[in-house]
Formats: sequence, structure tokens, C-alpha cells
Amino acid sequence: MSAELRRPVLRASMPSWRRFWPAIALGVLASGSAVALLATSSWLIARAAEQPPILFLGFSIVGVRAFALGRAAFRYVERLVAHDAAFRALSTLRVSIFRRLLPVAPAGLVGVRRGDLMTALVRDVDALQDLPLRVVQPLITSLTVAGLAVVGVSWVLPVAGLVLLLGLAATVVAAGGIMLALSRRADARIAPLRARLADALLDYLARWETLRVFGADAERREQLTQLDRELRRAQTRQSAAAGSVAALFTLGAGVTLLGTLLVTQPSLAAGAMTGPVLAMLVLVPLAVFEVVAALPLALSAWWRVRASADRIATAVPEVVPDEVPQAPADALALPEGPLELRLRAVSARWPGQQHPAIDDLDLVLRPGDRLVVEGSSGAGKSTLAAVLVRFLDHQGDYLLGGVDVHRVDPDVVRQRVVLCEQSPHLFDESIRQNLLFARDTADDEALLDVLERVGLGEWCRDRGGLDAPVGERGRLVSGGEAQRIAVARALLAEPTVLVLDEPTANVDADRAELVLEQLLGAAAGADRAVLVISHTPVPDHLVTHRVVLEPPRLPDPQE
Repeated sequence: MSAELRRPVLRASMPSWRRFWPAIALGVLASGSAVALLATSSWLIARAAEQPPILFLGFSIVGVRAFALGRAAFRYVERLVAHDAAFRALSTLRVSIFRRLLPVAPAGLVGVRRGDLMTALVRDVDALQDLPLRVVQPLITSLTVAGLAVVGVSWVLPVAGLVLLLGLAATVVAAGGIMLALSRRADARIAPLRARLADALLDYLARWETLRVFGADAERREQLTQLDRELRRAQTRQSAAAGSVAALFTLGAGVTLLGTLLVTQPSLAAGAMTGPVLAMLVLVPLAVFEVVAALPLALSAWWRVRASADRIATAVPEVVPDEVPQAPADALALPEGPLELRLRAVSARWPGQQHPAIDDLDLVLRPGDRLVVEGSSGAGKSTLAAVLVRFLDHQGDYLLGGVDVHRVDPDVVRQRVVLCEQSPHLFDESIRQNLLFARDTADDEALLDVLERVGLGEWCRDRGGLDAPVGERGRLVSGGEAQRIAVARALLAEPTVLVLDEPTANVDADRAELVLEQLLGAAAGADRAVLVISHTPVPDHLVTHRVVLEPPRLPDPQE
């Protein structure tokens, strides 16, 4: 993965410095208060053991209280400010990903696995919050506080400051080596393994009935177990590296403490240093090492962030395929009212394919028409539907109300030409919510009316009304009921042209004609044209005319 592709994702995941610098300042104050608290309290305890007048302890007592309260208060406010800034940046990043995704969906996402896309949009984006919270902020905070601590200790006793500096440097370098040896590969593998596991799990859950019928479910479960085992190994290796680094920092803090004790003994023996100052110099490294321990973890977090950024950068094609329509710079508006749809010598192919799926197609659809498009599998029926709603670009003339759709924003075309897919998606929500996103201003009366038109009025009442759930992907409704809900949803959008792609594909053969008659009766109107795509016969009395598609003739390799 090149840095050019990764850099925009990382830049988008970082909050603006105007919003993020207060979090860094608060982090420095919180960590600095922790170091100052240990220094002040160690001096206070040692000095109090000498039993001086209480007046000599007043300043240090106030300091201990102030640093103790400051450490907690600054840390609390820092977490609020930092997470608020990070989450705002992630919301902006998610919107930018969707903006990249929408122009190429669905035709430009051929070959993109659902698990990869889901992981990129959910887990990988969430992982990018680690960039400001666990990489940038700890790096700046730790280095700043460590530098101030070394300067402060050196001001009291230069040789003690040198010991602290050497101890910190040696421990950080050794910890970085451990992370490189144990954790780097595991950190880079975790995000891809999560995506593969999510994709395999989605595939298994979506097809487990079929897999069980054919006795293949055990094999798929074994694949899931193997992926989970690999992911756990990577996470265990990552945890082992983190544990080793934590142990190393404990060891480093102890060695530095002993070294400081040794180099301060001559000054104490010569009377150049008091016992309370010695206690302070010896114990300060413990607090400093605790702060600096975030540096190796920041390195590990950086590898995870970079892997997630790579996955996000490649989840959506960087270059939009030529076969995917784009909004023109000088977009035209479509006329109001009923529109005539006309295709002349239209050809189209899917991204990555050399040969067209439809070729030299002529078609006219006027308001009030009910046209059925028939043909064998592979004749291009679904390709035609994708062209009509501008999911797929075309060659030739596609006129809507006399306007070339190449000069119209594809979103505007989809507001007038609406597609009901062969397997409509129903959200795991109520009937009401599955209808409202087509027209969120519709009241219950309008929703019940459109359900009556598609033959679901009594069905809806029997289920308890509009608040009845439909289940995940519509599992609580039959195929025919799902298709009717989709048509009702499309009718709420008030389309000029309604495209029904295989409306009886999920309906029993003996009920197919009844379902078609109800759907076409609900959808048809003097101002609306309906195009039905079907590979099963449609009775003549349900349509005004029909078109039969033939598979495009492929060129002969010998010609």
C-alpha cells in the first residue's frame, strides 16, 4: 500500500489542531501532575520524618493536595476533550467514505466482499481513533513530561538527570525492539484477519440452511474456527509483546532507581544534599517511567492504525470505473410531470467485462404503459434495470422526458425512475420504518393506504399494525410479502417510472399471477409507466406490450 493512498485517510482521522491542542495540553498537565505528586509527596514524607515545625511543611502539603486533585481533574477533562475531538473526526471520515462509496455502488463494487466493506466501515474506522488518542497524544505528552522531568532532576543534581535520561533512553529502545520482534507482524495481521472472519461469518449465517441441507456446514464451521484461531494467535502475540514491554519498563524503572541512589550517595555523604531531596530524586523515575511506558504502546497502535488505514483506502475503488455514471458539472433538470423513457441503440457492460451485457437495444416506455421485458438468463434483463436507474453507464441514447440522462445527475434520475429489486432488502425494523425512509413525511394513514393498494392491509392488521417487526433481512415475512412491501415503499416515493425486477422470483408458481396482478394494479396509473422484468411468463391482459431480450452475440475468436 503506497503512502499516497494511506495519507488522506490518516489526515481525515486526525482532528484539527485547533480542536486537539487543548487535549494535548491537558494531557501534559495530568501526566506532569502525576510526576509532581510523587516528587512532592516523597519529599513531604521524608521531611515530616525529621519532625520539623508544621510551618515548614505547609507548602508541600498544599502541593500534594493540588497535584492530586489536578491529576484527576486534568485527566478527566483531557479524556472528554480528546475523545470528543477524535469522535468528531471519525464522523467526518465516515461521511467521506460514504461519499466515496455512493458514486460507485453497486456496479463499481463488483468483487468487493461484504465482510471487507463492513469491517472497513465499522471496525477499521473505529480503530483510527487510536491515531490521535493512542499515538499522537501519548507521543507528545510522554516526550514533553519526560523532558521536563529530566531538566528538573538535572537542575537539582546533574548526574541524577543524566542517569534518568540514560535509563529512559535504554528502556525505550529495548521496548521498541521487543515490539518490532513480537508485535509488528501481529498488529498488521489483526485487521485483515478480522475482515476475513467477518466475511466468512456473514457468508455462513446467510447460507447456513443450504449448507446444512447439503452437509457442508461442518466444513464451513471448521473454516470459521481456523480463522478465529489465527486471529486469537495474533492477538495473543500482541498481548505477549505488551506484557513483555510492561515488565521491561518495571525493570528499567527499578534499575534507574538504583542507579540514581548510587550516584546521589556521595552528595548526601558530603552534606550537599538533604535526605528529603534524596528521596525525591530516587522516587521520581518511577512516575516518569510510568508516563513514558505509553511510547511502545503508541508504536503498536501506529501499526494497527496504518493497517486499518490501508484497508479503508482499498475498500472502495480509488478510481471510479468508466462504466459507473458520474454527475455532470452542468447538470440539467428533468421536466415536471409524466415522462417518456426512450432508449436508442443502447449498449452497456459491467466493470471489468470486455463484452456488453446488452447491445443495440431500442425501447420506448410512455406514461401509462405496462411493459414486460422477457428473456433467458444472461440476456441482460438485470443489466437493463441497472442502466435505467443509472447504476450502470451506457452507450447510445437514453432520453427521459426528452433529456439525455448523461446530462442529469444520477440521483435525480433515481428520484423519477425507481427500482424494486429481485430480492428487496428489508431492515431489521418495524413495517413503518421500512416504509418511511422512502418518504419520511408520510403519516400512518398514508402508510396503511399504500399497504392496502399492494394487498397487505389485512396482513398488516393481523400482525399488530405498523409497529410489527419484519426481522433481520425480512426473515419474519414471506418472499411475496417482502416484494409487496418493497413495491409499497417504491410507490411512496411517487416515481414516474417503476421498474420491477423479477417480482415473482420468491413467490410460489401457483400464486405468481395473482401477485403480479395485485402489484401491477397498485403500481399502474395514467401518469406512471411500469416496466416488469421477468423470466417467467406474464399474462397478456396484465401488460400493454412486451419486449424479448436476446443475449448479445459475442465476437467469434476466429473472425
